[in-house]
Amino acid sequence: MLANNAHIHWLPEHIKDGRFGNFLETNVDWALSRERYWGTPLPIWKCESTGRMEAVPSYAALLAKPGVTGTEVFAQAKAVRPELADDLAVHKPYIDAVTYDSPFAPGGRMRRVPEVIDCWFDSGAMPFAQWGWPHAGQEEFARQFPADFISEAIDQTRGWFYSQLAISTLLFGDESGQAARPYPHPFKTCIVLGHMLGEDGQKMSKSKRNYREPAEIFDKYGADALRWFFLAGQPPWTAIRYSERAIRESVPEFLLRLWNVYSFFVIYARIDGFDPAAFLDAPGTLDHADLARARGWRPAAARSELDRWMLSELAATAAEMTERMDAYDHFTAAGRLAALVEGVSNWFVRRSRDRFWAAGTADGGPDTNTDKLDAYWTLYETLLTIARLAAPFVPFITEELWRNLAVVPFGTKVPESVHLTDYPVGAARLLDADLVRRMALVRDVASLGRAARAAEKLKVRQPLSKVEVVLAAATAEDSAWLAAHADLVCDELNVKAFEICREPDRYITRSVQPDLKKLGPKLGKDLPQARDALAKADAAALLAALARDGKATVPLAGGGTAVLEPDDLLVRTTAKPGWAAAESPRAVVVVAKELTPDLVAEGLVNEAVHAVQALRKKLDLEFTERIDLAFVTDSADLRAALERHGDAVAGATLAATVAFGTLDDADTEAVDVDGHALSISIRRRGGRP
Repeated sequence: MLANNAHIHWLPEHIKDGRFGNFLETNVDWALSRERYWGTPLPIWKCESTGRMEAVPSYAALLAKPGVTGTEVFAQAKAVRPELADDLAVHKPYIDAVTYDSPFAPGGRMRRVPEVIDCWFDSGAMPFAQWGWPHAGQEEFARQFPADFISEAIDQTRGWFYSQLAISTLLFGDESGQAARPYPHPFKTCIVLGHMLGEDGQKMSKSKRNYREPAEIFDKYGADALRWFFLAGQPPWTAIRYSERAIRESVPEFLLRLWNVYSFFVIYARIDGFDPAAFLDAPGTLDHADLARARGWRPAAARSELDRWMLSELAATAAEMTERMDAYDHFTAAGRLAALVEGVSNWFVRRSRDRFWAAGTADGGPDTNTDKLDAYWTLYETLLTIARLAAPFVPFITEELWRNLAVVPFGTKVPESVHLTDYPVGAARLLDADLVRRMALVRDVASLGRAARAAEKLKVRQPLSKVEVVLAAATAEDSAWLAAHADLVCDELNVKAFEICREPDRYITRSVQPDLKKLGPKLGKDLPQARDALAKADAAALLAALARDGKATVPLAGGGTAVLEPDDLLVRTTAKPGWAAAESPRAVVVVAKELTPDLVAEGLVNEAVHAVQALRKKLDLEFTERIDLAFVTDSADLRAALERHGDAVAGATLAATVAFGTLDDADTEAVDVDGHALSISIRRRGGRP
């Protein structure tokens, strides 16, 4: 059994030589019998005269014994109840009536012992008994054995996991009479599950009533939300503490985000007349190769950098998820999937909004905008692939996406269900590793810039004058590429100027402190001296040595030195006055906090536009509906800002006219714009821009 266990893939790995391996090494006899009524009768008959026993291998062997009596008991029961299955002849109470002549004492009778077999023996026999093997099901058994994987809770290391391994190992041992089989068997992989805990932190139990009916969660949040909570919340071998709040919060983080991307696509595809069926006659499974046959479809190399990145990220995610799922690691796969959906929503769609809003159509007609059509094809392929990637995790929402995106336009030309499609493995020709890495750097810089603003409570709609980026050594090679995308960074962070800084001391100060949990065991009694030495050390020189050599040396007051590695230290980055900073392993991003009157005016205008858009949504205006817009305010600063940027306000809000005063037949709402009272009036005009 130890040799067999050594070949099984256990998740988590430590179970193999830990909890399960230790149990095998100290194995004890299995008390096979149980004093129960229901269960498989123990096939042992005992001599009433001598007490000697023998095991009977089959019902046929029992009937062949000399002087058999008692079989008529089942026959009589079946005569009364013809529906009784013949298999019940070997179960209680009928089998207990069968006796035969004892081979141990003349005139003695053999009677079955009253016990049944431990039900865990039945569970362990499942790999064979489910096919009726070896008496039947030879082909099914050969095809299905050993199992690719099984899964149960951690307490089954002494239950189902053990019973299967023990019976299978004994059954196919060298002296078993069966042909020996190569290890592992009866299963190749075992995923060990942690326990489900109630909100009180205790194991869920019917007796404690510390659980919720699943139907409550299904009705309130949907089955997909509960599945995602289980599959993406933690590795399966971790104990899960049930939390309705965690389920609720997982909905906007993934499910709602995915649905919003899909909804965005559908709304604008209808506006622009993008219908994939109008471009493609025989789609098949609608993978990348199928779409390449569509009219109006352009290869990735001919599309924008953003499209190429999206298709590359899609291919990389599909390849990684396939690799992780083949390794039974659904937790990491789910994390990668969530990151992909976040990238589609918060990067591709957001960075492509101007393309979707641009003039022209995407219907293949004479007014078709090629760049807009590229954006639609890229998002369409991305959504189709995500539906297939996510199908095992959230089967219901992905079925809805597939049916609406594929079955509705193409009918019987495509599989009727997403669950009948092949799992995407990623088109290697679409993968551009350099582009993925560099776009990750840009996204990181944008994220850090937003974090720096948030830390100083600088509103995202308030323009700032400048952003400075200090690249880590590992990303310095991409500085030229990042500089070429300065406009993108400025647009993301709402700043006027971008610069890569090679003199970080102008904007930030750094300090280093020991990570006591790491350095304590490493330095022992020298830890206090090392802490004093770090307090006096030149942080910049220390960090430069770590970046250059992977280690740094500091002298200790009592003599000697301490050799430090990057993980031994905690690095604090502080922005100098007038700046806000945030840091990651890739970069430090610093934004200017000083606000000029012109910047303040732009910020007021942006807040006013945001208020207008909120009112448009509240009035349920169509995305393309024109309006007349009017403002009333007693604030001279706000009025001057709105007058100066009137054209920008009109363009952002689809206003045919922008005026000051009141409008007849208008909807009006009063709002506060950074402490300035503003009344907004909107009058519908209808029509398309």
